[in-house]
Amino acid sequence: MKSNQEEHYWDLIIKGKSSLFDLNIRDIWHYRDLLLLLVKRDFISFYKQTILGPFWFFIQPIFTTIVFTFIFGNLAGIQTDGIPKPLFFLCGITAWNYFSDCLLKTSTVFKDNAGIFGKVYFPRLIMPLSIVMSNLVRFGVQFVLLMGLILYYYFIPTPGSSITVSPSMFFFPFLVLLMALLGLGLGLIITAMTTKYRDLAFLVSFGVQLLMYATTVTYPLSEVKAKFKPMVGLIELNPMTYIIEAFRKCLLGHGEFSIYSISYATTITLIILFLGILIFNKTEKNFVDTI
Repeated sequence: MKSNQEEHYWDLIIKGKSSLFDLNIRDIWHYRDLLLLLVKRDFISFYKQTILGPFWFFIQPIFTTIVFTFIFGNLAGIQTDGIPKPLFFLCGITAWNYFSDCLLKTSTVFKDNAGIFGKVYFPRLIMPLSIVMSNLVRFGVQFVLLMGLILYYYFIPTPGSSITVSPSMFFFPFLVLLMALLGLGLGLIITAMTTKYRDLAFLVSFGVQLLMYATTVTYPLSEVKAKFKPMVGLIELNPMTYIIEAFRKCLLGHGEFSIYSISYATTITLIILFLGILIFNKTEKNFVDTI
C-alpha cells in the first residue's frame, strides 16, 4: 500500500493557465512523431487524386517565370545585374514562394484546425511547424528546377550574362532557415489576430501579393538605387529584400550581400518570431471560445 504522503509523478501535466513565457518547447520534441506524420499528411494531401501529382510543384514557378520575363524583363526592360532574365526571376520566385507559403498557411492554422484543437491535446505549435516543414519539401522540389536552370546557363552562357560561384554560397542553408522563421513568425501573429478579427484573413493573401512588389523579386536592389533612390529606404526595411538579394548572391554570384544586411534580416526575423510565439502561446489557451 502506498502512503497518502507519497508523491506521484506524471509524464504530462496539462494546465488551463500558465505563464506567458511558458512555451512548452520540450513538449514539441516529445511529439516529434506527430510532427512527422502531419508533414507527411500535408504533402500527400496536396497532390492526392491529381493527374500530374508532384509535377504541380514545377508548373507554377515555370509559368510565373515566363510571365515575369515577358512583362518585367522584356516590356519594362528591368536590368537583372548581368543574370539571365529567366534565371533571375526564377531564383526570386523560388525564394518568395517558400516564404509566402509558410506565411499564408500558418496565418489560418487556428481556423483550419479548430476541430482538432478543441478535441485532442498536443502542443499547438506542432501544427504551424508541420506547415513550415511540409513547405520545405515543396521548396526542395522547386529548388531542383532552379538548379537545373543554373547548370544550363553555367555551361551554355548567354551574351552579356554571367554566373559565378561565390563563397557566400555557404550561407544558403541559413537563408532558407531565415525565410522559414520569418514566415512562421508573421503567420503566428496573424493567426492569433484572426481569432477575433476575421476580416484580417481576407487581407492577408492580398497583402502578401503587394508585399512581393515591395521586395526584390522582380527587380534587383541595385536597380532601385540607380533609378528610384527615394524608395530605397522603404524597400530596405523589408527583411525579405536582403534575404532574396543574399539568396541570389549565394547561387548566382550577383546581389547585395553584407554582414549588415544579414544581421538586420536575422535580427528582425528573431524579433518577429519571438513575438509570434508569445502571442500564439497566449491565444491558443482560449481561442476555442472566440473562433
